[in-house]
Amino acid sequence: MSRWRDIRLVLSAAYTAVLIAAGPAWASASLPAGAGVDVGFSPRRGALDLMLSAIGSARSSIEVAAYTFTSKPIADALIAAHRRGVRIAVVADAKESERYSLAADLVRDGIAVRVTDRFAMLHDKFLIIDGQTLETGSFNFSAAAANSNAENVLVLWNVRALAQQYEREWQALWVGGYALSTSP
Repeated sequence: MSRWRDIRLVLSAAYTAVLIAAGPAWASASLPAGAGVDVGFSPRRGALDLMLSAIGSARSSIEVAAYTFTSKPIADALIAAHRRGVRIAVVADAKESERYSLAADLVRDGIAVRVTDRFAMLHDKFLIIDGQTLETGSFNFSAAAANSNAENVLVLWNVRALAQQYEREWQALWVGGYALSTSP
């Protein structure tokens, strides 16, 4: 058993050495001029704050793909953006939108929400903001993601070409979904 542990440690050390040797250059090499990157982690190490900052930065639109949607702060931020004139549209996993979800609150506030059951689960978690900024990562839109789980948020600012790739995927999810029913 310890032999396998030693092999895993050696492989892990080698992998870490490759990543360190690569440095941050691999990430910035493909980013356009004027782009920026911010990261946040949870629990309580900036992930939720970064998500809320990204939502707050929106001027014209936010497209959301979400697996679970139980975070009151995120729902409130989307509703606030909607009320200030930002077009919001959400596509979420159908099963996760049945219980405890705040997606129905968004619908009641006039935000377009569609759900899909075409997959075992819609496990995507991303925002496309103003067609040029992308938020992604493992961060579920839930209180557990912010306070209990080890999750991450990555915001890529001013990356229009990358955001357009996500936009195509979001459109396919949206077209394949159906309007969320808010009736009991």
